[in-house]
Parts: sequence; C-alpha cells; structure tokens
Amino acid sequence: MDRAPTDNDAQTRGRMVAVVGPSGAGKDTLMAYAARHFEDREDVIFVRRIITRDTAAGGEDHDGVSEAEFHALEQAGRFAVSWQAHGLRYGIPAETRDAVDKGRVVIANGSRSALALFKAAYPSLIVVNVTARPEVLASRLEARGRESRQEILQRLERSSLTVAGDYCVITIDNSGAMEEAGQAMVEALSTCLPAKV
Repeated sequence: MDRAPTDNDAQTRGRMVAVVGPSGAGKDTLMAYAARHFEDREDVIFVRRIITRDTAAGGEDHDGVSEAEFHALEQAGRFAVSWQAHGLRYGIPAETRDAVDKGRVVIANGSRSALALFKAAYPSLIVVNVTARPEVLASRLEARGRESRQEILQRLERSSLTVAGDYCVITIDNSGAMEEAGQAMVEALSTCLPAKV
C-alpha cells in the first residue's frame, strides 16, 4: 500500500530513494527534472550508476564498464547494491551508504526486482514508483522501435505496475504532462528531506 514518509519514518540519518517503474514510464526524465530543481543542495545526491553497457549507448548518464571490470568492483566491495536485469549488470556505489549515514538524501534509479537488496543496504529506504497508463507506455516503447506494438502490449499485460512488499512507496503517474509529473517528483523528494530545526 502506498504511503508517504511520516514523522515515524524520520531518523537522524538520511534516506535512500530508489526510483523504479516499467520501461517507458519516464524515470530518467523525471529524475533529471528533479536534479535540476535540487542542483544547489549539497544534501541531495543523484547517483550515477555503474552498468555493463557502453557509456555512449544513450539513455541515462552512467559509468560503463566491462563484465570483468564489474565483477572486480563487486568482489572489492565497491557496490552497496548490485543486480542483473535485461542482460546487464547494475551497481550502486558503496559510498552512497556513507552519504545516507551523514544525513543526505540519495536518489538512485533502481529496480523493483532489487528492492530487497536496497532495503538491506539502506534501512531508511523510500521507493518512488513511476508509472503510466498501459497505452501511454506502449506508445513510448513503440517509438523506440525495438519491439512491435503487439509484442509490447503482450509484455505489458504480463507485467505489474505496482510495487510488492513492505516498502514505503510514493507513486507518481507520468501519463500526462512531464512538468506535472516532474513537480510531483520534486514534491515526493522534498518529503524525504530532513525537517529544518
């Protein structure tokens, strides 16, 4: 069940905010919108993920490494969280735990399949679930040209747009204007900031 952070969730430490949602929901776009809003705040950090994908491949801004390099980083304990999805491996740098412990709000592009790992690494986890209506997702995915509309619709029918598990979840519907959803993202992250005393 969705709920916003409350005073009962407040801790002296900061928070990890994992942004999740299906392909085509617009996670990267909304995170970029929020990053511009919070760019002058040192206590808000947007994570640059490490991915086994060429840095020039497009999509999110990330550090691209080879499979061997990723494995070496993993073995050296350089990731707070690492997981595999869609034939790629993803890592969240270990130093993000220190940032959370120092009271900062850290925002990372996550994965619903890896939320248990996020929760284990960051007990003060907040999940922002970015969704959109199935027909909107289908149109956005079709525009990428990687699958036919029928294949996309069948995939969407098999997938869930919700987050399962005992997490503090804030859901943002990004079916309409990007500015509207972007402001919703800013407001969601603002609720995660420590109260000023």
